[in-house]
Amino acid sequence: MPEPVSRRRPDAEETLRRVLARLDDMKAEDTVTIDLTGKTSICDYMVVTSGRSNRHVSAVADRLLEELAEAGLPDARVEGMPHCDWVLIDAGDVIVHVFRPEVRAFYNLEKMWSPGQSAERRAS
Repeated sequence: MPEPVSRRRPDAEETLRRVLARLDDMKAEDTVTIDLTGKTSICDYMVVTSGRSNRHVSAVADRLLEELAEAGLPDARVEGMPHCDWVLIDAGDVIVHVFRPEVRAFYNLEKMWSPGQSAERRAS
């Protein structure tokens, strides 16, 4: 008999689907998914997105953490919440970076992690 949804850990693709849906619901901007499957042991997917302000970054991160807990990942780690310039959420197979636009431009993670043209732009 399968475990109830609340107790079953989602796989990487299910986690990614939930993350992207929640980011879209929260009006996160310029969301990029980087497929790292088989390229690193830290995660299968990295998601980079922007919020319009510190308050928006905070709201997006809070709601994403709630979604992950509902999906069976209550132990997701988070960094950067006090200032909300850049919030990192480590959900195991999926790592999410939520930036203010100017901080995102400064660090330019997409360029660092995307080999060639493998970063996939998602309309948001």
